Amino acid sequence: MELRVLKYFVTVAEELNITRAAEKLNISQPPLSNQIKALEAELETTLFIRGKRHLKLTESGKLLYRHAKEILNLSDKTSEEIRLMGREMNGTISIGLVEGSAPDIASEWIETFICRYPEIKFRVMDGNSDELIERLRSGLINLAVITAPYDQTLLNGFKVGQEKMTAFMSRENPLASLPGDTVNLSDLRDQSLIVPSREAMNNMIYKWFREIGAEPRIVCRMDNYLDVAALAGRNVGISLFPRTSYISNQRIVAKEIVNSGRVVEYIFVWLKGKPLPLADEYFIDHVKSGLRQEP
Repeated sequence: MELRVLKYFVTVAEELNITRAAEKLNISQPPLSNQIKALEAELETTLFIRGKRHLKLTESGKLLYRHAKEILNLSDKTSEEIRLMGREMNGTISIGLVEGSAPDIASEWIETFICRYPEIKFRVMDGNSDELIERLRSGLINLAVITAPYDQTLLNGFKVGQEKMTAFMSRENPLASLPGDTVNLSDLRDQSLIVPSREAMNNMIYKWFREIGAEPRIVCRMDNYLDVAALAGRNVGISLFPRTSYISNQRIVAKEIVNSGRVVEYIFVWLKGKPLPLADEYFIDHVKSGLRQEP
């Protein structure tokens, strides 16, 4: 299969009309039809169900379409890489980072990427996960690290880290005087709670408590992790946030929630269906490559 023929096939598969595909490819209709028939003969399968006005992909056709797109994308990317050899990649990568461990996780990626491509610049924005998703949608940023869960119909994503959820409490709270630096979720059953404002995080916390036959007593929802210690220190309630939200405060005791699965996951995301600048694509590959190399 030649790349040229695969491009013809992909165009026909996307248009589902030989005439429109031929116009898009700037060739005449008969040679295009012959190329598709020759491809079907080569593969010994039928790729399209032919109707009077429209075509429909067969299961074989759908499979070839997925792989043909990957092959063509890889070919384009390889050609671009070769053209860039000997030249410096430049541009600005815009990325949003959720509070917690995300800045620390991303700092290593940024450091090593700039070492490799010194002409690249970064624009970093912070915010909660919902704010960052909205900025992705509006085009203010192209990439982000948010917390799970996330809408997989809207975003491409992969996990880049996790940390335990932690209960931050005033030293005046009886739980603070218990031995050890951990707490069981059941110990929080009747406590007033301060939680992240993000709806997805709220739903996760409600799910945790339902698993122990309880309902969380939420008295406050907060957008900014930096305010966690202030309210917890005043004994307004126990704050349930990632461990790295903690800011040194003499009024606060931090105890990790030991129950299995009580963690927050960090996800590297970008919008589905939106073309990215080449520098952004290289950065995504750089991050993935670093994750693969970890023991």
